Amino acid sequence: MNPYPLALIISPLGGLAISVLFIVLVIGFLRVHSFFALISAAMLVGLLNALNQTGEQRFTKAIEMVMTEFGATTSKIGFTIAAAAVIGMCLMESGAAEKIIRRFIALIGEAHAGLALLTCSFALCAPVFYDTVIMLLLPLARTLSLRTKKHYLLYVLVICAGGAISNGLIPPAPGPLFVSESLKIDLGVAILGGIAFGILPALGAYGVALWMNRRMVVPVRELPGSALESLSALAARPESELPSLLASVSPVVVPVGLIASGSFLSLFRSQVSPEVAQLITFLGNKNIALFIAGILALALLAHQKRTGLRDVSKVLGPPLETAGVIILIVSAGGAYGAMIKNSGVGDAIRTFAGGNTTHYVLLAWIISAAIRVVQGSATVATITAVGIMQSVAGSEGYGVHPIYIMVAIGFGSKFLNWMNDSGFWVVNRFSGLTQGELLRSWSILISVVSLLGLAEVLLVARLFPRFLL
Repeated sequence: MNPYPLALIISPLGGLAISVLFIVLVIGFLRVHSFFALISAAMLVGLLNALNQTGEQRFTKAIEMVMTEFGATTSKIGFTIAAAAVIGMCLMESGAAEKIIRRFIALIGEAHAGLALLTCSFALCAPVFYDTVIMLLLPLARTLSLRTKKHYLLYVLVICAGGAISNGLIPPAPGPLFVSESLKIDLGVAILGGIAFGILPALGAYGVALWMNRRMVVPVRELPGSALESLSALAARPESELPSLLASVSPVVVPVGLIASGSFLSLFRSQVSPEVAQLITFLGNKNIALFIAGILALALLAHQKRTGLRDVSKVLGPPLETAGVIILIVSAGGAYGAMIKNSGVGDAIRTFAGGNTTHYVLLAWIISAAIRVVQGSATVATITAVGIMQSVAGSEGYGVHPIYIMVAIGFGSKFLNWMNDSGFWVVNRFSGLTQGELLRSWSILISVVSLLGLAEVLLVARLFPRFLL
């Protein structure tokens, strides 16, 4: 019996290749749920690693390690994702999200509604799930286009682009949250860094969307269950029925401010008393900050619905159910990443990269983009890529700040949104654009954004390897 095939299979790179192919096959082709695919891949890697070990219990210990890492990931990100789901639901149900959008459009003028929609989508998609923001903003895009008789494709594209960039770069969106935790990036730095790196690609997306809008005429079409006449009635909803702007933005601004103050306490610690520093550290903890934001959001919803918190809590079921599924997927991905890291694949990848730190940033983007294109899910691409890149760091790290790895993975996970991604069909369903129109516009635009983001992070990593924050 030839021992070489078995040696290749149980080698670190062999196990990595087999597990990635397994994920692509069961998700991309067999349509198995991402949770089962990732947890199965983690077990597969663990069992392959155990073949290189000795002891009667080595296979059992491998499976137990998978479950231990699964629980460890849940403890890190579980509450954060659940809190973000509650905040997002309250922003939608209370009318706060609509208030923010209306005020921003009024501020910069309806002539620049595309830029307003881009900004609002970018701002809302970190605390609110991507699909939810799309379902909120696309009807508004339809209404604006019916009123102005133009720019419908522009509105659709900027809404999708702003949300996709934010969803890929800024915690507490599940993907970047998991990456920041995995790479041990301070959450405040991750949030501000994600925002900073998202601005230029978002503006690039706006420019590309303007160009496409001039060359493609896309009408506002009737959708099942959404007559065009009903959109005018929705747009005519008086602002007196919506919460105040201050109350609307508080569930988003307060946690970001608290987390940022806690993250950068070291910059002004000498200027405050130990008691104040302790309070800032406590309030700046991500779990405390998001708990406070959740209370503010629930109180806002209760006030708008003219009901008590007990009644409001009854509507928490659907968002928490959604959050639960995401937590399972991300935690399974955490277990998979830990097993990849423990396999020793990092040494082989470091040899491949040749010690060039820029290659690590590029490698992170390539891995994320390749997995995204083949199997469709940005979340799975993010989780798989960071698991591989974690194994690369070793004791010497990446040679650059890990936020560059986070951003590269985020942009890579957005490359070429097409028909194997559920988000593609959400846009199709709520925009009325045909599959062909989306492929010629949205799929191209988000790929341009991904490449712009890669160029940006490579340049900044080369100029400022330690990062500015």
